[in-house]
Amino acid sequence: MHTFNRIDLRRLILLLTLTVALFSFFNSFHASYQTQRDLLIHHTLESNRVYAAKLRLSTEQLLDTMRQQLTYSASQLAERMDQPERLAGETERLIRQTRHFNSAFVVRHDGKVLAASPESLGMLGQMLDSAGAREALEKRRPLISAPYVSAKNNLVVFVSQPILAADGTYQGYVGGSIYLQQENILHTLLGEHFYQDGSYLYVVDRNRHLIYHQNLQRVGETVAGNPVIERVIRGEAGSQALSNSQGIEMLAGFAPVTDAGWGIVAQRATELTLQELDGLMLNILRLSLPMLLLSLGGIWWLSQLISRPLWQLAKSAQQWDTDESPEQVRHIKAWYFEADQLKRAVLSGLALLHQRLGKLSQESLTDPLTGLSNRRGMQAQLGQWQRQSQPFAVIALDIDHFKQVNDNHGHEFGDRVLQHLAQQMSDCSRASDLLCRSGGEEFLMLLPGTSPEAARQVAERLRARMGSTCCTDCPSVTVSAGVAHWPNSAASVEEVFKRADAALYRAKHAGRNRVAVG
Repeated sequence: MHTFNRIDLRRLILLLTLTVALFSFFNSFHASYQTQRDLLIHHTLESNRVYAAKLRLSTEQLLDTMRQQLTYSASQLAERMDQPERLAGETERLIRQTRHFNSAFVVRHDGKVLAASPESLGMLGQMLDSAGAREALEKRRPLISAPYVSAKNNLVVFVSQPILAADGTYQGYVGGSIYLQQENILHTLLGEHFYQDGSYLYVVDRNRHLIYHQNLQRVGETVAGNPVIERVIRGEAGSQALSNSQGIEMLAGFAPVTDAGWGIVAQRATELTLQELDGLMLNILRLSLPMLLLSLGGIWWLSQLISRPLWQLAKSAQQWDTDESPEQVRHIKAWYFEADQLKRAVLSGLALLHQRLGKLSQESLTDPLTGLSNRRGMQAQLGQWQRQSQPFAVIALDIDHFKQVNDNHGHEFGDRVLQHLAQQMSDCSRASDLLCRSGGEEFLMLLPGTSPEAARQVAERLRARMGSTCCTDCPSVTVSAGVAHWPNSAASVEEVFKRADAALYRAKHAGRNRVAVG
């Protein structure tokens, strides 16, 4: 007998199948990890961007409140600059009533301090010559100073308001200081938003000085070489991955406080963000290992099952000169059927190993501004209703003259109008209704099991509510609506939406602020 020294078919099949199975498993695992990593980084960047924008609004509102307080004080003191008790009372009120300022001053036009609180400062009667004092006296207009070291060796930002007599004569100014390296109003406003997941905030001025940081020791520090700071002091808002001044990889969102020349940055270390994903992927790996081991055991058993008839075929080739050879060949011909079964078994085994891990979190189905469903969410619900043959009514809504609202009052006002309409839609709907923002100022209400007349009444009620209410600081707006019904209005869902849009167009063409039924 001839001796074969080469690798046998069983080991070759086993080696090849194990290689493909393991490579496919780890390739799928790596691809899933990379996809989830990119998704998590994008989500963190967007969350920090929205967060910084929110805090920018809060900071701007705070600065406006501080200016209003000083404006009121200036109006009260204009004719009382010669009344020391009244001046002292006003500075005391400024630091105690709202605690926006760490200290407050009334300064005469020549720089002499006429009143100061707290009294422990010992500034009464002194001549101020600090950077903020000089700037206030020189410019004689409302100011928010850059950080500077005060006469009492405090790092401060000074907010001032000129005091003008009835005839417009400049008499001095009233102002308040924020002590940046002590507990102050910025700590109260921003410190309460500190995340427990490693996220944190900081605020810089136009000269790249830190004027707020969770680490008070860093307040006053000048930060150079940080691309996010460079962008935010140019007035940009957005998000960016970067390496910060301390060499740490960060995911940052930022927004400018334009009037003050400040920039707010919310950021989180990339390493902390990805720690969550690492733990999650390790857990998935632990859950996948039993199936992997079971599959590998099956492959080993299958390789033996395959090699046995093939080895018999190899042995029969040595006996073709015997009488039994034809029968053996006929028997071996069944091998081709078995080969087909082998192919299916291998593919089945690989299919087990190629089970996709899938994404760990599905895409958001809601509109981030209004909280209503977006088009993807609507399509998912529509598909379910169609499969269930669930009748429903459609109300297509559009805000009248919404472009004028944006043009006349700004996009922030426009956003609040959109949120207000979303709230009114929610108030006028049931839990089973589907509310959707389909784009811009266009909205949809899908009412399952609702007749066309009932849907028209809902639309009328919503229209009336919008016409008689308005959101905070926003002008009153009206809406127009178009109503259609499936399957009463049309046989196909697409046609029903077209009918609703057509009815909405008729309502707007007829003068707006009305409901039309398609």
